[in-house]
Amino acid sequence: MSETWIILGASSSMARAFVRAVAERGDSVLLAGRDMDDMARSAADARTRGAPLAEPVFFDARKPDSFTPILDRAQAVEGPVSAAVFVGSMPPQDEIDADPGLIEGVVSDSFSGPARFLQSFAPLIEARGAGNVVGVASVAGDRGRIGNYVYGAAKAGFATYLSGLRNRLTRAGGHVVTVKPGFVDTAMTWGIEGMFLVAPPEAVARDILKAVEKKRNVIYTPIFWLGIMTIIRAIPEPIFKKMSI
Repeated sequence: MSETWIILGASSSMARAFVRAVAERGDSVLLAGRDMDDMARSAADARTRGAPLAEPVFFDARKPDSFTPILDRAQAVEGPVSAAVFVGSMPPQDEIDADPGLIEGVVSDSFSGPARFLQSFAPLIEARGAGNVVGVASVAGDRGRIGNYVYGAAKAGFATYLSGLRNRLTRAGGHVVTVKPGFVDTAMTWGIEGMFLVAPPEAVARDILKAVEKKRNVIYTPIFWLGIMTIIRAIPEPIFKKMSI
């Protein structure tokens, strides 16, 4: 059965790749974000790829008033409605160190804003007895590292939230997939020193869709990041705190 996907953060590279993937299998998409012109182009592309419905809608994780029109539009469509969250922001850690006021924006974009939206969206899945949530967390949330510990903390909080939401929605016929990407070729990672094993967004989108179809709970993408993070989590704290990774 085809479904309608709400794509939060639809202008990101990963989101665009995911939109193309679900459109090609015949799903509808509501592209939610701030760049309406960009999303209008993506919506037109999705329709050419087979999406029965593809519309841009305004969304800002820091403005809860923007959530209601999206939720109302979702209520109006028939069949299962799912949501995929690609929202997040990652200012350089040294900028946050210089201006701790930036923390609020990171948390709003990467955790509290998306969580607040999903908290209001969850009853729709429960009412219809079907639907998926894809939440993009990050390997950065697996352990606090000197280079991006504020972003990592926000994503760790989001991952814990998704775990609880999965517990809730499973009882109603829904499903939640937590996605932990490593380095992906997106605007967020452009120009950052030390990038390695950078994955194309299309590969990540394929992994996400496969996880949805197989009802996986948590995935690392690309899969080798599971091994990398298993090692990083196992490093004893007295050693880890002296490392620059």
